[in-house]
Amino acid sequence: MVARLVAPVVALIAALVALILVWPAVFGLQDQIVIAQLVAFRALLAIGAVVGVVVLSLLALLRPLRRIAVMLGVVLLVFAVANAAILGVRGLSQAPASAAPSTKAQTITVLSWNTLGGSPGADEVARLALDRGADIVSLPETTDAFATEVAELMRDGGSPMWALGLSFSEIYEARSTAVLISPDLGEYSVESAGGTGPPGNTNVSPTVVATPDSGDGPTIVAVHAVSPLRGEMTNWRSDLDWLAAQCAAGSDVIMAGDFNATIDHMIGRGTDGGDLGACRDAAAANGAAALGTWPSDIPLLLGAPIDHVMTTDGWTATSFEVITSLDSLGSDHRPIVSTLTRS
Repeated sequence: MVARLVAPVVALIAALVALILVWPAVFGLQDQIVIAQLVAFRALLAIGAVVGVVVLSLLALLRPLRRIAVMLGVVLLVFAVANAAILGVRGLSQAPASAAPSTKAQTITVLSWNTLGGSPGADEVARLALDRGADIVSLPETTDAFATEVAELMRDGGSPMWALGLSFSEIYEARSTAVLISPDLGEYSVESAGGTGPPGNTNVSPTVVATPDSGDGPTIVAVHAVSPLRGEMTNWRSDLDWLAAQCAAGSDVIMAGDFNATIDHMIGRGTDGGDLGACRDAAAANGAAALGTWPSDIPLLLGAPIDHVMTTDGWTATSFEVITSLDSLGSDHRPIVSTLTRS
């Protein structure tokens, strides 16, 4: 008798927890501690639920546990299917850049790679940028000196770049961000030149906001939001709000880098149809928004998609790719590359 009364209550609680993890935005919990960390790994949650279903199926063979095991098994099965469906809708397919010729004025290739303090080496970063014909290279956790070395190597490879950097610490490389910009886009200067936290910048690690000296061309934002760790949740939410504010409606903005946030975490921060402010996610536009960019030591389909290329309405993302061939080079992030075309 007790089991019959307890089983529905336990199943109801489990269903509520499952609903929160499937779509936390319903409860406004998408950027709250624990929930934010778990929802970033939907594929792992789905796999864990399937394992749970198997275990509960075995427990259901025991008569005293049958009712509660069956109820919980149904909840976990629905939970797994729901997460798999969300991942499927967001997209698990690569969309490499087309080889079709185009003019720099109409098409820009954006590369982003959190280098973990330059771990892959300047040669590898430059080689990748040259191979992909990058016009913009966003390099979170990268010093100005390292970025300058990459720019020199790219110049020697026939593709000169401006190197702009910003650092909040002379000791910790993780608190530096750099961006390389092709001279074909004009001359650029760093707008956010100092200070931490809004209204001037992201809170813990710097974001480079580069504006064209001529006034023409897009504002380029090399992003590094802080990780949503215990003790940094307020800063993390503030960083996302500040980044959303950089994408005002009617502006011309290209953002790329380590947002430390998935599309789930951005819900509620979009305006005018954008995913974050008025900016739209290039991966989502190309059916690749479920591909994991971090950490690089687990399979692509299991990781968290926290690195992004995002743009305002003036640009259309025609390709997006997460590069997996460089996972062994030392960075915990995978590089991403996207082709943007003037709308």
